[in-house]
Amino acid sequence: MTIDQHASLSPRRKAHFSYLPSASPLSSHRPRWALALGAVLIAGALAACSKPADEQRGPPKTEPKVGVVTLQPQSQQLDASLPGRTKAFMTAEVRPQVSGIIQKRLFTEGAVVKQGQPLYQIDPASLKATEASAIAAVAKAEASQRTLAATARRNAELVKIDAISKQAFDESQAAAAQSASDVAVAKANLDTARINLKYSRIEAPIGGRITLSAVTPGALVTANQATALTTIVQLDPMYVDFTQSSNDLMQLKRDLESGRYQKVDGDKIPVRIQFDDGSDYAQQGKLAFAGVIVNDTTGTLTLRAEVPNPDGLLMPGMYVKALLPTALAPDALLLPQQSVTRDLAGKPNVMVLAEGDVVEKREVQLDRAVGAYWLVKSGLKAGERVMVDGFQRTKAGDKVKPEEVDMKANAERKSLRGEPPVQGAADAPAAKAQAK
Repeated sequence: MTIDQHASLSPRRKAHFSYLPSASPLSSHRPRWALALGAVLIAGALAACSKPADEQRGPPKTEPKVGVVTLQPQSQQLDASLPGRTKAFMTAEVRPQVSGIIQKRLFTEGAVVKQGQPLYQIDPASLKATEASAIAAVAKAEASQRTLAATARRNAELVKIDAISKQAFDESQAAAAQSASDVAVAKANLDTARINLKYSRIEAPIGGRITLSAVTPGALVTANQATALTTIVQLDPMYVDFTQSSNDLMQLKRDLESGRYQKVDGDKIPVRIQFDDGSDYAQQGKLAFAGVIVNDTTGTLTLRAEVPNPDGLLMPGMYVKALLPTALAPDALLLPQQSVTRDLAGKPNVMVLAEGDVVEKREVQLDRAVGAYWLVKSGLKAGERVMVDGFQRTKAGDKVKPEEVDMKANAERKSLRGEPPVQGAADAPAAKAQAK
């Protein structure tokens, strides 16, 4: 409707049309709710722009907490873990010293026997006959000796008055001397017969545990045969023979000469034994022998320890590990193994807290494993803080909030719970190399 048309209307009609909205282009194409929504969005944007800058950035970032240990020098005994095998203190192979038929076996296989205890009985009949013959030979020789000795005495008186010739006298004296020798020979034969008769009862040459019997009653045995009837081993104490690399020994000598380590008293070196499953043997031994010749095939030296074995737990031929102190590090720095990681080249690294509690990645050199720790060779010094926990939350260059960790207390708690000690998985190859 145009303005002219509106003017020509009656007042009543004008009032009716005054309630209609104006026909503008905006109102004809956009609904009212769209206008309201736009107003709300504009108001929200203006309100956001009016907030402080701190509220727009959100809450401030907190520094992550990490566990650290502070390295302190300490006196540490250095042990060498060397592979070895047990060996009987004494071994005796029992063989017959006379020939004959075995009548009885006088021991229980596998039992403990004492020195001098009878083991076998050989049929003594022929040996008793030999002994009787030797006794008779002695009696005959002694009777002949008495006769010839009396003749020699008479001839000694007769030659003084020239009743017999000088030749007869000399022959009687020689016969008397020969008869004395015959008596001595007869007595020696009697001793031999008695010894052989005694050997018909085979006795234990040493005390110890006896093995299986190679013969049964009724078997024929010969003197000094190659096959042993049985074997006796003395198990208390026991020997443990182990080997040490000549290269490790030379390096130890260089460290001792340089003053890095202190020498351990060689006359009183204790030796601890570990079984193949890693458990410790209760008794402590001592070093009895150290080799002086290097094996030209393996490049190792042989050492021997003497270990008490009152319960017979150790048996000959067992594989064990010998732990013996080699030196004393007076100012050792021990680094928890869980703090060490390795890069792609296998080099060990640790996270150190520098000034301002900023994390710094540092390469270190490690000497050997000491329990759940590494002995530091270089790269760290006393008083520095090393991260042992919180690696997932930080990286080099971050500022952190350090908390001191008591490694001994943690180890005790894990031990009470039956958990194994924590060791870095990346260090497993190095730990195996140290054990070798």
